[in-house]
Amino acid sequence: MQEDAVTVEKTDHAHAVCCDGGGGPLGHPKVYLSLEKGVAECPYCGRRFVAEGIPVEVGA
Repeated sequence: MQEDAVTVEKTDHAHAVCCDGGGGPLGHPKVYLSLEKGVAECPYCGRRFVAEGIPVEVGA
């Protein structure tokens, strides 16, 4: 599911983040996303997570 407006969450957790859609029972299954490349996008809701202090790889 891809939304028109992308939500970007800045985090200081350098290795991984967890996304559950943030909607309680209306969310999606919990997934853990790696931030090794400095950015990660949830495959369910499209929420993007950006690690502060980690350079983002071009094309990530």
